[in-house]
Amino acid sequence: MKLIGKLALCLLSASLLTSAAWAQTPAPKNGKTYRIAYIARAQGDSFAAWLADAVVKEVKKYPDTQVTVFDGQSKNELIASHIENAVTSKYDLILLQPLDSEAQVAPVKEAVKAGVKVVTVNNRVNDASIPAVDADPIQQAEVNAKLAVKQVPQNAKVVVLMGPAGNMHSDKRREGWKKFFFDQRKDVKIVGEQIANWNKDEGMRLMEDWIQTHGKIDAIVSMNDNMAAGALEAVKGSGAKSYPLTYGVDGTAEACLKIKAGEMTSTSLQSAFSLAELSVKMSHDLLTGKKVETPQFITAELITKENADKFIKMHKDLGNIK
Repeated sequence: MKLIGKLALCLLSASLLTSAAWAQTPAPKNGKTYRIAYIARAQGDSFAAWLADAVVKEVKKYPDTQVTVFDGQSKNELIASHIENAVTSKYDLILLQPLDSEAQVAPVKEAVKAGVKVVTVNNRVNDASIPAVDADPIQQAEVNAKLAVKQVPQNAKVVVLMGPAGNMHSDKRREGWKKFFFDQRKDVKIVGEQIANWNKDEGMRLMEDWIQTHGKIDAIVSMNDNMAAGALEAVKGSGAKSYPLTYGVDGTAEACLKIKAGEMTSTSLQSAFSLAELSVKMSHDLLTGKKVETPQFITAELITKENADKFIKMHKDLGNIK
């Protein structure tokens, strides 16, 4: 996005800043302008990109606030560098989408110690004192898993795609799948379970290997839509005549279109719009001295072929589908 005037001076060094965008509205004539550093876990992740865009749009509702988006590239050390540089550059608040709930604790504590406020969104760090806006990852898995219990055939071969090691959302979604699906369907055999780091390409490569090793896979259980989409690309590339039952989380535009097309079975909506709305409001309240309730949660809604049109329209209205 175009940077204008003095705002360009607020950017970090080019070696660390891989994605930057300002949500700018005129600053009040007589008052402070608040600066937020939004640190995304990885802009290559379709949901993270959607959330970053939603945050940028949401900040425009606050005339006294500006935001810069930084790309963590799924690297804990880069996220830590962005946090450190946000402190050095005297941002008023860091809005962080954590990659690793434990790895981000130390740099967040250092930022708070230095006087910079921190809010997390779309995951939490392992420190209950840090204000947070999140979804319930077990509930996100539950709505899919209860559908899968009825749909997955007897003695099915199932593969599981996990997010990054140490990521609370990935671990808790897996916990939800265990409770609401695997514990109830003892006949199902997990023939592959690997970390794909929320990444589409990694999901595709793992699925290619599983197809070569195990042949026809009956169901894909993915902790996010991006990895599921990659796995489906591998199925398509294998020449298979049909797609396995495939379950994700996020409700991305791509997933909704795949569900509508019959390529993907279901996902649970993690509304980037709702996360952005709540987290930006929480950030602004903290910056202006208001009390906040934390943590705050959004609820996931199941998306299937029967209601996919509703969510495709949502993504079109948001500009995620042209």
